[in-house]
Amino acid sequence: MSEAQAGRLPWHRRLHVQIFVGMGLGLAVGLLGGEAVADRIGWIGTLFVRLLKMVIVPLVITSIVTGVASVGGGRGLGRLFGKTLGYYVLSSALAVLTGLAVLNLIQPGVGAQIVGAESRALPDLQTPSSITDLLLGMVPLNVIDAAAKPDMLGVIFFCILFGIALAGLPENPRERLLGLFESAFQAMMALTSGIVRLAPIGVFALIARVAGSSGLDAFRALGLYMVSIALGLAIHVGITLPILLRVLGGIRPGVHFRNMLNPLTMAFSTASSAATLPVTLRAVEERVGVSNRVSSFVLPMGATVNMDGTALYECAGVLFIAQVLGVDLSLSQQFVVVVTALLASIGAAAVPSAGLVVIFLVLESVNLRGPEVDLIVGAMLAIDRPLDMGRTAVNVFSDSCGAAIIARSEGEAGVDAA
Repeated sequence: MSEAQAGRLPWHRRLHVQIFVGMGLGLAVGLLGGEAVADRIGWIGTLFVRLLKMVIVPLVITSIVTGVASVGGGRGLGRLFGKTLGYYVLSSALAVLTGLAVLNLIQPGVGAQIVGAESRALPDLQTPSSITDLLLGMVPLNVIDAAAKPDMLGVIFFCILFGIALAGLPENPRERLLGLFESAFQAMMALTSGIVRLAPIGVFALIARVAGSSGLDAFRALGLYMVSIALGLAIHVGITLPILLRVLGGIRPGVHFRNMLNPLTMAFSTASSAATLPVTLRAVEERVGVSNRVSSFVLPMGATVNMDGTALYECAGVLFIAQVLGVDLSLSQQFVVVVTALLASIGAAAVPSAGLVVIFLVLESVNLRGPEVDLIVGAMLAIDRPLDMGRTAVNVFSDSCGAAIIARSEGEAGVDAA
């Protein structure tokens, strides 16, 4: 069933409504059942996320190769790449500055007593420490290994180069090979559509697991800090991105938001940009009206390098830790935080809570380190899930805004038509 057909269904059969119902039921069941419920049904949510992640690599490979090959080489590809990169840098920079402004205004860490909080174990995550490391990391030594990890930045880089090479082939081999990739892409989209229909069940189990294992304590701790982050994310998604839609694309923000309800609820539920990518691709093409030529180029790249919510969070998180420790960061040090947060957000994996781990990279840039810092980050991890869900939704919404704006700039008609 297409997104357009879904829009004509009765309200109770629409996917985003069912997802919201699943979230509400999951919260109630998790709070009532506690750890026992979390242990018994948590595997269902894990299975759902694994099904989504199962299709990511083949979907990205087929979509990028067909998208780049249809764009062609030379000026067409260079223009599209330039617009995409320009939008991502602009939106991420605005997100970081928003986080900086909100934390300086509210100052939630001033006077907070968090150093004695119990530390939580942090997962290991490799991140680029410099622009050089980031550029070198984009080129995989082994494409098969990169796809197996998956190293999405390396996979995307290879697919772009492969698509360029495919576009430069003589007509006969180009059409045959391009037809193969286009057919594979259609098959992956069909498989994805079937998995997406399981979303209400998967979301129910995911939310029940979080509520059952954490209760309401995780949502009460560090309340002012959570409010500050939520306010920054709300400003970015409710003011900054709509302004970009209006000014750069001539698009009505309300129409675009309505067309993106399914991916946004999915992103909020799974807290994974990568897991939501199949749903985002489907909605942007079928409901927003962006061509596969633009969406297959812009969205997979955005799921890896355009992390507005993560960039905002990293910047705000560092300032919060500095406030708790009583460290007064100068304007020059805050500028270093801004630049490093942009770089770190590019290298952040599109998986739950990755932003909380790469925050150490930004902390190191202003020499904030030691056991006290580790303890505060551990306390932040205890309440990270709802924040991670919110910033992931912002990440996905920014990607979709970029796709719509770039499609309009390429002369595509019918994008976000009322």
